[in-house]
Amino acid sequence: MSSAAAERQTPETDAGPGRATVLLETVFPDASNHYGTLFGGHALSLMGRAAYMAASRRAGCNVVMAATDAVRFHRPVPVGHLLELTARVVRTGRSSLTVQVDGVSEAPAGGPRHDVLSGRFEMVAVDAHGRPRPFDARRVQP
Repeated sequence: MSSAAAERQTPETDAGPGRATVLLETVFPDASNHYGTLFGGHALSLMGRAAYMAASRRAGCNVVMAATDAVRFHRPVPVGHLLELTARVVRTGRSSLTVQVDGVSEAPAGGPRHDVLSGRFEMVAVDAHGRPRPFDARRVQP
């Protein structure tokens, strides 16, 4: 990677300018598959929503999803369980961000928490015409 590219891509850490975005959902029957667990397509939609929230807060503008990578379903999430998605910006570029989304489930009355899914999402900041636009990578989200 050239030094110019390295200057445009900033790895983030928990101590960095961003903070985690948390999305909490209950798995209802309309979001389940024929096994009574969270349907994978619905899980991807929720993960994309969490990635959008984290990226748009960090960039301070509209973003769109450009790619997903390394999405893993570690364990099924039964109907009635809570799904907590945590999204963190782990890299910023000139107009793009990488967001790591991790999911944990638990029964609503408590009990053990289980890592259930994870994935990375590439998000791109866009202008009013949907074209990529730069953003201030040093911006601290509210």
